[in-house]
Amino acid sequence: MLRYYKGLHILLEALKDTGFPLVIVGDGPKEQELKSQAQRLNLQNVYFLGRLSDDDKVALIQLSTAIVFPSHLRSEAFGITLLEGAMYGKPMISCEIGTGTTYINIGNQTGLVVPPEDPGALRNALRFLWSQPEEASAMGKKAQARYEALFTGEQMVRAYTRVYEEVLGR
Repeated sequence: MLRYYKGLHILLEALKDTGFPLVIVGDGPKEQELKSQAQRLNLQNVYFLGRLSDDDKVALIQLSTAIVFPSHLRSEAFGITLLEGAMYGKPMISCEIGTGTTYINIGNQTGLVVPPEDPGALRNALRFLWSQPEEASAMGKKAQARYEALFTGEQMVRAYTRVYEEVLGR
């Protein structure tokens, strides 16, 4: 959903004068405002795709260079999109907002972490991943390994089982 806490307006500002391509998936209350902002900033390579089927979303992630998750407010509690990117070995860019996003994306390992509401820092992170494909690929591999170690269904069941066993005193 394109909501106020997603930080997409900051991402659009970060893209100004870069020429980087950006695909925005989803719809919601901020959609028209974001489209207007992209037009005002003369961003030629921004594509709003609306809602996608799961198959189309997977294909898009697989074809992407990176996952950019600019949520800037603590209303963003976790960030499933980051997990989806990690699952497919994509480096990530996210903001440090003190929520689960920081648990998923480890700065300078699985991707880059920038201060919230900082278009310049976001732009620099985009430039780094775009201009350093080997480093971006290495981060993506680390993201995928972290996903496999911590976030698969099997790993989550094991973690919940451990918690229940501790609570029950077994």
